[in-house]
Amino acid sequence: MWKVFVTRRIPEPGLDMLREHCEVELNEEDRVLTKEEIIEGVKGKDALLCLLTDDIDGEIMDANPNLKVISNYAVGFNNIKVEEATKRGLPITNTPGVLTETTADMAWTLLMAAGRRIVESDKFTRDGKFKGWGPMLLLGYDIYGKTLGLIGLGRIGEAMIKRAHGFDMKILYFDANRRSPEEEKELGIEYRELDQLLAEADYVSLHVPLLPSTKHLIGEREFGLMKESAILINSARGPIVDEKALVKALREGQIAGAGLDVYENEPALEPGLAELQNVVLAPHTASATRETRTKMATMAAENLLAALQGKVPPNIVNPEVYNK
Repeated sequence: MWKVFVTRRIPEPGLDMLREHCEVELNEEDRVLTKEEIIEGVKGKDALLCLLTDDIDGEIMDANPNLKVISNYAVGFNNIKVEEATKRGLPITNTPGVLTETTADMAWTLLMAAGRRIVESDKFTRDGKFKGWGPMLLLGYDIYGKTLGLIGLGRIGEAMIKRAHGFDMKILYFDANRRSPEEEKELGIEYRELDQLLAEADYVSLHVPLLPSTKHLIGEREFGLMKESAILINSARGPIVDEKALVKALREGQIAGAGLDVYENEPALEPGLAELQNVVLAPHTASATRETRTKMATMAAENLLAALQGKVPPNIVNPEVYNK
């Protein structure tokens, strides 16, 4: 039987698939392993199933030259040095597509919670401060009929479009690859350059991958372009936003609020962020539904087993390794 190292517990259906064909060594502790622990874990194994929280570099790969595949339990794979893997002929896989709707649901949840001040209202009520209806009590912002600015128009961005149409929103977008006029008309969206989108949108939602070009895409200058009534939503990757600048913008009222599921130095928060009332903070749970996380587990297992069986995995990140 093949031997597999899994860096953290994932839903059982995925583990069950692996156990049918492999000896599985599993990190039973609910924590991120150290680099040294991962190096020790991959020794003598045929495959590694890792998570987005595991930084996999060339040193880990070299700890076991016989490693046949690294299966990432995530859509993103910026935690893995893919170029290093490709140099070594090591296939890397991910779990795309499965969490599109779930993540869009979460982005929409953050948007509504921040816009209508739901977390503040919940705490206000639980603390016994609600003494009756008042015309100025916890005023938020409308969502229906407002302008949504989408930065990034991949699968999740498109899923946001469907939700926004239900609220009769005007939808603007910025993406490195502009859609054709026919597509824009079909989707009911309008293109804007980034600065213009920031100036017009009531809600700005981020849906770009983390790349050198997108790190700190939203910072002090960009917050200065946004409306004072605007709300920023980030369910993509934390470093896309300069968190220090975000704290300043929220504290000084440059923007009205924010909803975050990801953080620049996760799991640490920028000092001052947790004390602000005009931000909704979620612990990176955009894909955290039973259905989605289970599907991710089975996809990760399918990818891993396909590679061990000598097949091209269905979700290969670096297909060039099979052309050598």
